[in-house]
Amino acid sequence: MEETHEFDYVIVGAGAAGCILANRLSANGRYSVLLLEAGTEARNFWIPIPAGFSKLMTNQAFNWGFHTEPEANTLSRTIAVPRGKGLGGSTLINGMIYVRGTREDYDGWVNKGAVGWSYDQVVPYFEKIENYNPVPYGNGTQAMGRQMKERDGPAVEYAKRGNAGPMHISEVGERFPLSTAFLQAAQEHGLPLNCDYNVADQEGVGYYQVLQKKGRRWSVADGYLTPARRRRNLHIRTNAHVLRVNLQGKRCVGLTYRNRSGATQDVTARIETILAAGAIQSPHLLELSGIGRPDCLDKAGIQVNHVLQGVGSNYVDHFCTRMNWRVKNTRTLNELSRGPNLVAAVAKYFLQRRGILSLGTGLAYGFIKSRSDIPLADVQLFFVHASYANAADRKLDREPGMTIGVSQLRPKSKGTIHVKNANPLCPPAIKPNFLDEQEDKDSLIGGMQAVRRIVQQQALQKFIDHEINPGDQVQRYDEWLDFARRNGQTIYHPVGTCRMGQDVDAVVDHKLRVRGLTGLRIVDASIMPTIVSGNTQAAVMMIAEKGADLVLSDAPK
Repeated sequence: MEETHEFDYVIVGAGAAGCILANRLSANGRYSVLLLEAGTEARNFWIPIPAGFSKLMTNQAFNWGFHTEPEANTLSRTIAVPRGKGLGGSTLINGMIYVRGTREDYDGWVNKGAVGWSYDQVVPYFEKIENYNPVPYGNGTQAMGRQMKERDGPAVEYAKRGNAGPMHISEVGERFPLSTAFLQAAQEHGLPLNCDYNVADQEGVGYYQVLQKKGRRWSVADGYLTPARRRRNLHIRTNAHVLRVNLQGKRCVGLTYRNRSGATQDVTARIETILAAGAIQSPHLLELSGIGRPDCLDKAGIQVNHVLQGVGSNYVDHFCTRMNWRVKNTRTLNELSRGPNLVAAVAKYFLQRRGILSLGTGLAYGFIKSRSDIPLADVQLFFVHASYANAADRKLDREPGMTIGVSQLRPKSKGTIHVKNANPLCPPAIKPNFLDEQEDKDSLIGGMQAVRRIVQQQALQKFIDHEINPGDQVQRYDEWLDFARRNGQTIYHPVGTCRMGQDVDAVVDHKLRVRGLTGLRIVDASIMPTIVSGNTQAAVMMIAEKGADLVLSDAPK
């Protein structure tokens, strides 16, 4: 059958945003929708298994495999920037952690010109996403809720959680002696036990909420795309690498992509073309299309079709260091994932959907303050009862260990992403500029020092043998900073490169329309004016839900 080449809406990228857009824009049956994805169908043994992320991170079929350019702030290292590929995008390979962010994040967007994006205005979209089913832990979630209310007082209004949305969310279901001891040690240090960091105050410790259904990874392809695939007005093409969007004057009329056979194909968008390719590939695609800064385009040999100075600027990501300890008197993932223990774990998972194979990148969390005189938590912790000899390749140590990742929540350092040349298959130059601002250094180092104090509390002492990284010899500020520069990695949350706003450098307006053009919108992490406090996938899903409403509100009736 001959393929159709004209649609009402054409969506680029089938990740966290694109799958949601495809579902919502095709739901009423009035509009024809084409979803283009450079990757394949999400068919791989490891995708539904939460622990399978470590296998998929090195699989080129499901990871674009980007890397940063060498930069002085990180001692000229190249740092891996994984991005998901295939129907489901990064929700196929990430740690599944679901964090909304804080009221201050979204109210801050409004202050930067993002009218209509305040916390109160976006909460309904989070609720629309969520099918939240918490797994009780400790004395149970209700008991912890009472503790929170006693701590915060009766005036606190607790945001409603969605319980009928497409995305299944639950607390990490596994409990281990080390994770229990970590939470106890954090409380001894003065941190509250927080029953739900996605409502009210984020500060505290507890178990992460993850996108899982009965121990199985739940991607946006599961939640949004699978239920919509039989709609006659929704068309999905995989192995379709978009090369550029096409302009007629100042109107986007469609795009050109390379199909699975290597041939190029033009597609017309009667109403709109929507980029949902993410914070790396959306600005890259704009520049390949001649939309962006003239100096960058001229250098790459690309004709300037529309000047937008902000394209590729405002790159922000969460930078993370990982502190490790050798432990004793308990078993950790290091031993449980080898030999007969692994055989038993595999059997347990496939019989019960429980055990270590149901775990992703984070077991317990902390949202903490790096110093006492600030109003909000500025550091996020990721506790895992495992340790890596090399965090970049995720090879577990053979001896028992534990790791606490330390990440600054709202980094001020800003980088760039720009096209290297006119070849659409050449990856862009990613320059994150980590640790450029003094505040970022102070927060990260303060966070690591706080973690060391937590681990020194009584609850963990029977388990701790010694600190591996950075090691007790690291004490001075400059030693902590050197450790961060030598060992820090991204935790895969790039945002902001097609920033929303009203000023001259904003790329999209508050309705996500590319400024100065018609027929072109961007709906993904690249539009965030500032990064949110925590893992970004929940915010991206919210952006897509709200973005779909914005698109439909402008649709011809």
